[in-house]
Parts: sequence; structure tokens; C-alpha cells
Amino acid sequence: METTNNPVKKADIVLIGAGIMSATLGILLKELQPDLTIEIFETLENVAEESSAAWNNAGTGHSALCELNYTPQNAKGQIDISKALHITESFEVSKQFWSYLVKEGILPTKQSFIHSVPHMSFVWGADHVAYLEKRYEAMRAHHFYKTMQFTKNRAQLKSWIPLVTDGRDTTAPVAANRIETGTDVNFEELTRNLFDHLQKQAGVQLHLNHEVQHLHRKDEQWIVKVQNKTTDEEIELSAKFVFIGAGGGALPLLEKAHIPEAKGYAGFPVSGQWLKCNNPDVIAQHHAKVYGLASVGAPPMSVPHLDTRVIDGKKELLFGPYAGFSTKFLKEGSFLDLPESIRPGNILPLIEAGLHNIPLTKYLIKQAMQSEDDRIEELLEYFPSAKKEDWELKIAGQRVQVIKKDAKEGGLLEFGTEVVCAHDGSIAALLGASPGASTSVSIMLGLIKSCFENEAKSKEWQAKLKSMIPSYGLSLADDAALSSRIHAQTTEVLGLEA
Repeated sequence: METTNNPVKKADIVLIGAGIMSATLGILLKELQPDLTIEIFETLENVAEESSAAWNNAGTGHSALCELNYTPQNAKGQIDISKALHITESFEVSKQFWSYLVKEGILPTKQSFIHSVPHMSFVWGADHVAYLEKRYEAMRAHHFYKTMQFTKNRAQLKSWIPLVTDGRDTTAPVAANRIETGTDVNFEELTRNLFDHLQKQAGVQLHLNHEVQHLHRKDEQWIVKVQNKTTDEEIELSAKFVFIGAGGGALPLLEKAHIPEAKGYAGFPVSGQWLKCNNPDVIAQHHAKVYGLASVGAPPMSVPHLDTRVIDGKKELLFGPYAGFSTKFLKEGSFLDLPESIRPGNILPLIEAGLHNIPLTKYLIKQAMQSEDDRIEELLEYFPSAKKEDWELKIAGQRVQVIKKDAKEGGLLEFGTEVVCAHDGSIAALLGASPGASTSVSIMLGLIKSCFENEAKSKEWQAKLKSMIPSYGLSLADDAALSSRIHAQTTEVLGLEA
């Protein structure tokens, strides 16, 4: 690569950050237009080392099967499943794309990044049991969830999740939803496989240990200035399109682009930790992802769950996450990330969002002050006979929640992901957190539709999109037959349990 003393290097596409989002967008664009030139910059020494890393996320194939925060109950006692439907469909789109990649040989035929693991929701207490039963009735009426089961029977629960039932108070009402089509996904392995393929393509270069320092617009191109962290060399290139997929590091880079659409956005970082089981006998007794209800004020990514994981071919068991507060935007970031992100245009939304979310602040302070015994006490609510010596603390990834300007509230704290695009579609950034990785394909398809509007409407791109995602342009939520057919196909190709 050339230094700033040489002529500016040119590229069609620049991808900043080597996680699941950049990998997904890079593959999609290269499949749609093979002659595109793509330059990828990652500040760390390897790909998938931040949010996409296996131990930095829950690995839940987030499909709204077990996450109770996606099915809220309104004041009239009605269960709203609209968000769940959207997320379920988005995950089915991801599975279609991954199936296409397996069939094309882009991902290994005998892949190991995704495994069948039942998804469950478990609650106790009369009010919570009543809510879960209502949720079950509302969801099972839709074809996405027709195989969902519900029980209050302790014998049935014991057969499903013995660790959760053994030693539990037999007088308290308990209940669970269970659906067998849930998955565990190793997004680190998936991301590495995608980048392995991308690097082999003509016109694609991946640059590790390279940090983007500055972005500015000139002559309808983006000028991207990058520092090689190994040699301290500065390089410069121009690009037609830039995607900022740097996880928690996306907001500071977006601010450097100075596009009007980014004004008013701020970020609120939340750190995480897991308890990881180190007793093989205990791990062998559990096979499910068991999600509960969030504590008052807890962010959605902090919903407690006792999870079966499969990482590098080995079965694991974790509990958490335990939330905390750090001013870092990335696990390998700087404590100055939050203060340096504050601008005149976002300081008021940041303050207003803070004032509207006092319970969250209290929750994070309480979590940050937890002792080892406090964490074990929370674990005992889901695994009553757990032994302290069987568990060790593992640091998870950083998440940066989106805060944006709002005419009514002044500032809103958003849970989820959001794509911010320039009006001309020349640059886009992904902000936010869960359920990002699981819905990465749908998010990137939306980005392509917005930023490559003319190309996306062409017959060539339309045909290719439909070959990669058979349901493209159709609604799986509205078409039960189509949903059933495609689900069966992806289940077979990805080696999941029918």
C-alpha cells in the first residue's frame, strides 16, 4: 500500500472494522458485483476480536424464540409479538444466506459455526407464569412458532432442564416455553470463514493493525486516512463508498465524517461479564438456552440466561451476562472514548436520555459493584444447586447503546441496531448492539437498498439477490407455506435438527 507521499490509492468500497457486519456486506457486494475493489481496515491483529468474538456475545441465534423483551405485555394485558416476528424473519434471512454460501462452497460444507440448541424461557411467580402462558398462546398462533411448547409441570421441566429445577422451592409456581428450532451460533468462526473467502477474491485486501484516523469528502469521493500501527506509516485512499462497521468504535468514526445525518447521535457504553462453568459433569447435564426476565432498569442485552454453547467443537455452559459501566466503546478501546465522543450537537440528547433512564444508571452501578458472591447468588436463581468452585469469571464484549435526538423527549436511548446513511448513500455506519449479528444479513440488505439504490433495482442484482435469499422481496411472516419450505431447506443445508 502507498503512503501519503504517493498518489492516492483508489477503491470502490472501504470497510472499516473486521467483524460480522463488514464480512457480510463484503461478501454480499462481491457476489452482486464481482469486479468491485474492496479495502478492509481492522485496528486489531485479527478479525472478529471484538463483538463478533465467541466469548464476547451470547451466541444465541437471536430469533425471538426465548427473549422475553421482544414480546412485551401492554397495559391491557395483551402480548405484542410484532417485534418478535420481525426478528424471527430476519434470522431466517440470515440462515438462507448462510445456506447459499455453504452450497456455493464459500462456507465449509461440514460447517460447525451453527448448532441446534433448544431455546427456552423460564419464569417463576404467579404473575410471571400467567404472562408466559399468554405469550405462548399469542406466539403459537403464528406459523413461525407452531412447534413451541409450554408447561407448568415440574416433571416435564426436570426432563428439559434438570439444572434449573433440581433444588428449587416446590411451592413456587414455575413455567417454561420451549422450542426445538433454536440455535447456537459461533459468530467468530463464521466471520473468520467469510474473511478467509473474501481475501481470496480479486480486488479485495484486508489490512490488520491499521487504524482509520480521518474521513473527509472531496470531489464526490471519501478520502480515508489510515495509520499502519506496526510501522506508523500513514496511508491515504479514496473510495466511492465507506461502511463503518467498527462496533462500539463506529460512532467516533461517524462523527469524523461530519455528515448532517449523524448530528445528535451519542453512545452509552455497557460492559459485560459471564460466569463460565469449568465442570464437565455439570456442562453435560444442560442442553438449552434458558432466558429469564430482566431486572428492573436492565438493558435488553443483560437479560439473564443459562446457556449451552458450542465453541471450537467443545460444549460449554455460561451464565450471565452481568452488566457494568465503562467509558470504553470497545473492549480494546480507550477510557477516553465516551468523553471524546461528546459534541455540541449530542450533549443535550445524552443528558436527556440519562435523565429518562435513572433506573438503568442505578442498575449499572449496582452491577459494577457486585462481588463474586453476589454473582453466584444471581446464578442460584437459575441453577439452585450451583457450586461456586465450578464457575469462573470471563469478560465479555463492550456494547454501545444508541442515543439520538428526539423532538418530544430531547434524547432517546435506543436498544437495538440502527444504520445511519448519508443522503447520497456514499457512507453508512452501523450503531447499536443486540440482536445485530443474528440479523446481519437483513441489516446489510437494507443498507444495500439505501446506499446502492439504482444497482439494487437492476435486473442483474435483483436476480442475484433472489438466488442468494429465496424469500427476498417476499414475507415469510405472511406466507406460511413459503416459510415452511425455506425453513426445511436451510435446516437441511446447515445440518440442523429438523
